[in-house]
Amino acid sequence: MSFLVFLTIMGCKNDNKANIEDSNSTASENVESKMQGQAFIKDDESKPNVLQVALGSPDHSTLVTAVQAADLENALVNAGPLMVFAPTNEAFAALPQGTVENLLKPENKDALANILKYHVTPGNYSKDFLKKFKKLGQANNQDVMIEVQGDDVFVGGAKIVASVPAGNGIVHVIDKVLLPANQ
Repeated sequence: MSFLVFLTIMGCKNDNKANIEDSNSTASENVESKMQGQAFIKDDESKPNVLQVALGSPDHSTLVTAVQAADLENALVNAGPLMVFAPTNEAFAALPQGTVENLLKPENKDALANILKYHVTPGNYSKDFLKKFKKLGQANNQDVMIEVQGDDVFVGGAKIVASVPAGNGIVHVIDKVLLPANQ
């Protein structure tokens, strides 16, 4: 009889241990599933892609935070070519107070993704080549207007202040956040 009690107690302990292990592995799987895809592959030999360019820039930490909140990392590492119009931290800071914080909330993920996709277009065009365009079709299926003033190129009213070639396209640094008409 005491042997049966012992087996019952040991069986209960093993069930609890299995439940704890299951819950720990589920938590690990959730973290790992969020960090899957091309964006999370380590590669020290290739030319940095557009996401890696942004990650390496201290002037684009707000943009990187927004890309992560919208789960768009993997889209920015595709073969491309991609042109990313990358607003600086100062550009985000110029938005009305509370705008960025509000967009980063999980319930606003779709609106944030729409805004970020408005900053991306297929192609790999230099600032000078962009002078030949009147508008570009963006990744959110809306057009953005191109304007030339002397040597300056403006995309949706934002001035291109620098350009950084990337392995899968080009990053044009801009001084304003582009806001699509349909948000």
